[in-house]
Amino acid sequence: MTRLVWTKTFLRAYRRMARRDPQLRQRIEKTLPSLVQDPMHPSLRTHKLKGELAGVWACSVDYDVRILFEFVQAPDTQERDILLLTLGTHDEVY
Repeated sequence: MTRLVWTKTFLRAYRRMARRDPQLRQRIEKTLPSLVQDPMHPSLRTHKLKGELAGVWACSVDYDVRILFEFVQAPDTQERDILLLTLGTHDEVY
């Protein structure tokens, strides 16, 4: 089973954005289970990044907010986990 692994950077960004916009918190909390269930679901608009962020993936929470993540091998199982790297507006994360 795929798990979400929260980095300190992601958690800090999540708290900052949730404080700034409580409704955004709800949208993030709706997006995360969808990311676990099907990371490539069309509603997430998941895409692989290039350049400095090569190897990192991004998905959309809403029109402007993105979650950056990587697929990683779980150390205790052979499952693929999702390492949540950061969260922010398009301009903040790219």
